[in-house]
Amino acid sequence: MSPNTETLAASHDAPPATPAAPAIVDAVDTRYLQTLLGYNARRAALTVIDEFVPRMAQFGLRVVDFSILSVIHHNPGITSRQLCAALALLPPNLVGKIGALESRGLLARQPHPQDGRALGLHLTAEGQALMARAEAEAVALENDAAPGLTPAERRTLIRLLQKVYRP
Repeated sequence: MSPNTETLAASHDAPPATPAAPAIVDAVDTRYLQTLLGYNARRAALTVIDEFVPRMAQFGLRVVDFSILSVIHHNPGITSRQLCAALALLPPNLVGKIGALESRGLLARQPHPQDGRALGLHLTAEGQALMARAEAEAVALENDAAPGLTPAERRTLIRLLQKVYRP
C-alpha cells in the first residue's frame, strides 16, 4: 500500500467524529456588520425601496423609470448619453426603457438644437403631470420611511452618502 492509500484506509476505518452540539443563538450579533458603510447603506436603501415600489406602482413606475423620468423632467432636452452618465446606466439598458416610456406617451424624442446626430428627451404634458404627482409621493414616502431623522439630519445623511459615490 502507498502512504496515501494507508491514510485513506485508516481514515475510512475510523469511526465518524461526533458532531458538536449545535449552538443556540438567543440574540443575533450584527455589531460587525453595523460598522460597515455598505451594510448600512444597503439596509437603508432596502427600507426606502420597500416603501417606494408599492407607492410608485400606482403610477406604473419602477425605480429606474422614476429616475429616468425625473432626470428628464428636470433637464428637458437631455440626451440619452447624458442620461446614462447621470444615472450610471448602460446604453443598451436605457434604449428599451426609453422606448417603453415613449410608448406610454410620457416622453418624446426631439432633434437636439446643437447636435444634429442626437435626440433630446422631453416629457410630454402627460409625463409632466405624472412626474409632479410621483415626485410629491416620493417626498412623502421618504419622510414616512425615516421619521426619526430631522430635516437637518436628512440633509446631512444625503450629503454624506453623495460623498461616497461622488468623491
